[in-house]
Amino acid sequence: MLADYHMHTCYSNDSQYDMEECVQKAIQLGLDEICFTEHSDYGTMGDYVVNYEEYYQEYCRLKDKYKNQIVIKFGCEFGVQRHTIYEYENDFQKYPFDFIILSNHQIDDIEFWTNKYQEGKTQDEYNFGYYQAIYDVIQKFDYYSVLGHLDMIKRYDQIGIYPDENVKDIITKILSHVIEHGKGIEINTSCFRYGLPDLTPSHYILNLYKKLGGEIITIGSDSHEDSHVGYRIEDVKKELKKIGFEYFCTFDKMQPIFHKL
Repeated sequence: MLADYHMHTCYSNDSQYDMEECVQKAIQLGLDEICFTEHSDYGTMGDYVVNYEEYYQEYCRLKDKYKNQIVIKFGCEFGVQRHTIYEYENDFQKYPFDFIILSNHQIDDIEFWTNKYQEGKTQDEYNFGYYQAIYDVIQKFDYYSVLGHLDMIKRYDQIGIYPDENVKDIITKILSHVIEHGKGIEINTSCFRYGLPDLTPSHYILNLYKKLGGEIITIGSDSHEDSHVGYRIEDVKKELKKIGFEYFCTFDKMQPIFHKL
C-alpha cells in the first residue's frame, strides 16, 4: 500500500500544479491512494484561503474519472490560529472532508517562513512559542485528523536546529493530547527537500510519540509540483518500522484506516 497524504495543487496559494496532472503522476508512480490537502490560512494569509467550492467540484470530477485507477480522498490543510478557530469550524461543516491536517504556519498573523515571527526573540522564545501555539489551538479545536510537520519551525531557524530535549515538556503535552483525543501526526517528506538532518518530525519526537502510545501516523510529500509527488514515502515507511511502528494510516470520512507497514 502506497499513499501520499499531503498534496497541494493550483488550489493552494503557493502552487501552480494542475490537479489532474498530479493524479496522473501519482498513477504513473504506482500510488494506490492520494489525498489532496489544499492550504487554507486565515489571518495575514487570509487572501490564501482555498476556494472550497471550485476545489471540491474538481476533486469530485477527478475522483469519478480515475476511480478504477487510484483512490482519491478530499482533505485540507488548516493553518489554525487561536483567533481563527471559528472560521475553520464553519468551513469544516460545509464539506465532506476525509482528512484534515492541522498545521501552525503563523502566530498572531506573523509568519515563520519570512522570519518575521522570529525577529526580536531568542531561539528559546520562538521555538517554545511555536509549540505553545499548537498546544493552545488543539485544546480548543478538534476538527482535524493529524498534526502536520510538527517540528516545522526547524525549517526556518536561521540559528540552527534547536534541541528537541529543550522543548520536551510542551511536545509531550501536545502528543499526549493528540493521543487522548484519537488524533495522529504526519511524517512530512519535505524534510529531504529542505536538506534537514532528520525526519519531520524528528526521530526523537517519533520515538516519544510511540512511547506515549501513539499509533496514528500518515505520510505525505507536501507536494507542490510534479517532482514532489510520492517523494521518498517508501523510505519513511522503512524508518517507521525501524522505530517499532507496525502501521501507517489513510483516512475515510475522518476515520483512520490502518495499513501494515
